[in-house]
Amino acid sequence: MIFDLLWVTGPSRSGKTTRLVEQFCFWVQGASDNNESFYTKNTSKKSNINTPKRLFIHPSKPSILVFAANNENRSDLADKIVTATQGKYPIRVKTPLTFFQEEVVLFFPLLVELLNLKAQFPVRLRPETEQELARRLWRPHLDDEVLRRAGVNEYRFVRRVIDLMQLAAVSGNGVSDITSLLSEGLGSGSNLEPEFYSELIIEWRDWCRTRGFLTYGVITELYCQHLLLNSSYQRRLIERYQAIIADDVGDYPAAARDLFDVLLDKGAIGAFSYNPDNIVRLGLGADPVYLESLAERCQVEILTPDMSVGLGDTLTTQMVEVVSEPMTILNFPDNIQSIQTTSRAALLRQTADTIVSSVKLKQVEPKDIAIIAPGLDAIAEYSLTSILSKQNIHANLLNNQRPLIASPLIRALLTLISLIYPGNGRLVDRDAVAEMLVVLSRGNLVSRGDSGVIESLDNYQQDNQLATPHYPHIDPVRAGLIADHCFVPHPDAPNLLPATSFDRWDRLGYAATRAYEQILQWIETQRSRQQERVIPSPISLLYAAIEKFFLNVTNLPYDQVTTLRELLETAQHYWEIDTRLRSQKTGEDGSGKIEQLSLPVFNAPFATNSTIAEFIQLLRRGTIVSYPYPVRAVGPAANAVTISTIFQYRSSRKSHKWHFWLDAGSHLWSKGGAATLYGANLFLRDRLGQPWTAVDETLAENQRVKRIIADLGARVSERLYLCHSELAVNGQEQLGPLLPLVNASLPIEA
Repeated sequence: MIFDLLWVTGPSRSGKTTRLVEQFCFWVQGASDNNESFYTKNTSKKSNINTPKRLFIHPSKPSILVFAANNENRSDLADKIVTATQGKYPIRVKTPLTFFQEEVVLFFPLLVELLNLKAQFPVRLRPETEQELARRLWRPHLDDEVLRRAGVNEYRFVRRVIDLMQLAAVSGNGVSDITSLLSEGLGSGSNLEPEFYSELIIEWRDWCRTRGFLTYGVITELYCQHLLLNSSYQRRLIERYQAIIADDVGDYPAAARDLFDVLLDKGAIGAFSYNPDNIVRLGLGADPVYLESLAERCQVEILTPDMSVGLGDTLTTQMVEVVSEPMTILNFPDNIQSIQTTSRAALLRQTADTIVSSVKLKQVEPKDIAIIAPGLDAIAEYSLTSILSKQNIHANLLNNQRPLIASPLIRALLTLISLIYPGNGRLVDRDAVAEMLVVLSRGNLVSRGDSGVIESLDNYQQDNQLATPHYPHIDPVRAGLIADHCFVPHPDAPNLLPATSFDRWDRLGYAATRAYEQILQWIETQRSRQQERVIPSPISLLYAAIEKFFLNVTNLPYDQVTTLRELLETAQHYWEIDTRLRSQKTGEDGSGKIEQLSLPVFNAPFATNSTIAEFIQLLRRGTIVSYPYPVRAVGPAANAVTISTIFQYRSSRKSHKWHFWLDAGSHLWSKGGAATLYGANLFLRDRLGQPWTAVDETLAENQRVKRIIADLGARVSERLYLCHSELAVNGQEQLGPLLPLVNASLPIEA
């Protein structure tokens, strides 16, 4: 059936996205029925007011606006539509916040006119830049007494205020409404006055507007409070888009519903899908109840899951009943089993051994296995990946995001910069130098021999396994010897001496000595170039170092390429922001505060010593993380076991034949954790400003557990293992909400 307004609802893997793609194809099918109408907008067929609308798409103008919940889903949805239509129809697939950002940038001249802003090209602030600039701007207000009353450190308090601004914006409320909402919702539960939060937010918003900086909060407020309400913008919006398709709207903010209403009121058609079990971003700005009310305007179509998909609707319902009523007596079938141990270390070992034995017995392929946990610590990640890798089984950490400083490559580059630029000696120590030597000696270091012919260092070490491009020419032991005897610490000018500066330099061996000499020669060359003002900025130095030491490594892993790319993008971004700040003549008060708020970044044309030191310290605080783009692995790496948290796995909408639910007895299965922002419940449209009580928290936890079980249960098709250890990492007994499922399942033999 073809409908002008369609609302598709159903559980996970019931075909909602496929139904939306199908509806899209029905809408555009009329475009090929009459080519004349393509240009004249007229058709020889008589129109019927009861006939659903047909879309007539111009080949160069995307007239259908397609939304997805996140970037990974956006890519998948775009591929499905293009495949189904053979790429004949232009579309725009965006996430809601990305669409808001592009619209604000596109119509910024209109905003300049409406708000009397300075006419300048807007610059998007990355989250870590926003965190640092806001901290510096608010520093006069954040004394020890304020932080003590808030109960958090400075970093978390700044993040909390920024999140409040973003939550208010995505909920469709202005900054001026934050005071009243916090007063009603928090009451006496907050040790700080709501007016204090509002003052900080308004100060930050005005500071960003003056300088043309855009953050998520600023972008959403500009779009929802000013741009979307403007009649001129609404007229242009409906001229550009005839239809909307939105997948999984339960994860959209309330501001997205306001956009949908404007388009639908102006005559656009739309199709929306909603999954009550896959609400992942509740607590991060999503407003599923408000979005669900959009169904009142649409033709509702309810899909039922295929019985051959997942564990089955009946079995999933039974699992939810067991969790809701722990006294329910039920024995699960053989395809639901449990792995039970006393300690968590034994649980990790037995879980990995179960996977290894199943793969070796050809019962399942690694790509069909997923290990899902409420929270993955470094111990669990290392234990599982190391055990599997030793058995030649690849493991893929889903959307793994780590601070840049966690990468040895980044630490080595920062140490290298500290050695080249003077004044950064306090940031370098012996261990950092040793690590740098190991990391920088991994590649095919190339030098000129005595005859002047360029030769690879590997030619001298054909018999030494450590001399291959995959292993460092300077191993950790030799790097430690060099750091002990050749590193000269100094506050301003730390130095590295030649290898012959200590008596037993022959213990290093030829390969390590030659590699160290090349690294030392490169450092001395860059020092002389820096003193001569030949290097325009440390960004150029980073490019040169990466090209010299890393790009000549054979098959550099993708995650390391991503980390290096993120470092360069971050440095370039900071350089751009710093240039914008320094281009301002004076601060708002005429005292030149712009200079005081300059970022710790690389300045053009030549960076100061303090700037580089502050930038390194910013990286070392772990503020900046790497965000790898969604990619599809190829080759042997594609056949890998997926390891993920609950949030990441549900966000990706993946499914596997086998599931291992790690730490099934943990209480974290019912907790929102880091996926719940401070005060998020106060900004939901159905309970705007209402206090969040203990009863509300209990109900929310119960609903969260039920949704997780129903969602994950639909994403496993053959076998489920509930992995439970009696004791957690901290030694406490685990009595989480999923413990009744463990007790009702059949334990496997050790």
